[in-house]
Amino acid sequence: MSLESYFFEGDRVVRELSVGARSWQSAVEKRSEDSSGAAAWWQSFLRGAPVFPQDGAAELPPVRVVDAFCGAGGFTLGAAQASIAVGRRFESVAAIDVDEGALEVHKFNFGTKHIVASNASSLVDFHVSGSGDKSRFAYEPEVIEPRLAGEVGKVDLFLAGPPCQGHSNLNNKTRREDPRNLLYLTAIALAVGLRARFIAIENVPEVVNDKSDVVNGAKALLKAAGYGFIDSGVLATHDLGGAQTRKRYFLIAAREATDAEALTIKAVAAGMKSAPHNLLWAIGDLLRSPSDEIKTGIMDTTPVMSAENRARINHLFDNGKWELPNEERPDCHKGGTTYPSVYGRLRWEKPSQTITTGFLTPGRGRYIHPERRRVITPHEAARIQSFPDTFRFVVNGHDPARNALTKWIGDAVPPLLGYAAILPLLTRL
Repeated sequence: MSLESYFFEGDRVVRELSVGARSWQSAVEKRSEDSSGAAAWWQSFLRGAPVFPQDGAAELPPVRVVDAFCGAGGFTLGAAQASIAVGRRFESVAAIDVDEGALEVHKFNFGTKHIVASNASSLVDFHVSGSGDKSRFAYEPEVIEPRLAGEVGKVDLFLAGPPCQGHSNLNNKTRREDPRNLLYLTAIALAVGLRARFIAIENVPEVVNDKSDVVNGAKALLKAAGYGFIDSGVLATHDLGGAQTRKRYFLIAAREATDAEALTIKAVAAGMKSAPHNLLWAIGDLLRSPSDEIKTGIMDTTPVMSAENRARINHLFDNGKWELPNEERPDCHKGGTTYPSVYGRLRWEKPSQTITTGFLTPGRGRYIHPERRRVITPHEAARIQSFPDTFRFVVNGHDPARNALTKWIGDAVPPLLGYAAILPLLTRL
């Protein structure tokens, strides 16, 4: 199926989104040399070009969004772009997280109405009976946080990215059994309590293997709560034209019953399917000077490397290598390592590996720049994650600490994936 088409119009790239007999247009200022419409649209977006909704959007009601476990707002940004794609304005009603710095970033970028620095479990009164597909709410969930209670019945779209570490294959200690996994059901309870029209929950693909069967439990709870459309599936950035290999699992729901013309996650994946873009496409323009010495600011600089790591990086460049030989690795990464990409150089002609919170550390993955004797910068990592240059990672007008910045960027839902996952919902408006 053809979901999106693109064409050039003066100094803009126009995107037309078509679902059945309906279509919407939006545009971005062209800041790309690419001749492919889709590539030019997204590259211009990444470079900070303004995006324009179709005429008449200002007269329509905005899409009102609540984001729980929101981090800095990658999922929210995806929702904002999906709103523009269907000819609507966007309103960030509430952001919920225990990370107060991330909430400041969220408010700065979206003008969020309610900043709720609380554990989501403390915001809603609910109890789940049974498990898996036998799950039911013992009584209707009740939102008990006063600011959120005032929004009950007024939320168009509820987003959540509950902690995924318990599901990840990188967590070898409590994999599938981490109590944080049950926060998945807390997200569902909060969405139902808010009586949200649409719901989108994201996590790692391994969430479907959770020993508490939270995904089937969530689907059963949604069905019992009256959601007529429930869908789920995995979306991958590298299958949608992104510049990294990253997958996320999305569960979406709408109160409206299934429509024959309505999109599914599978249909969006097919309609947006594209070869991955490479690293040069994503960050090549950021090499504006022959050296990095004149760059300042936390987004465009990297921490000072240890003498051992400087020597490892120099060995790669001095010998024209992309993988660090076994004898140059520390003992913990010699032979039989589960992560052979550590201390590796990225290649311009390939997409990046998954960006994680460890991208400023060469021993945490393949994060060494193709041309510079350093790891990638936060600016470069954010671009690879599909954050545009207009998104500002600032707290009260100042740069955050590096460990906070790497967490916000590495843990984020790539806005590109959020955009794709939300389209099946907002095209129902």
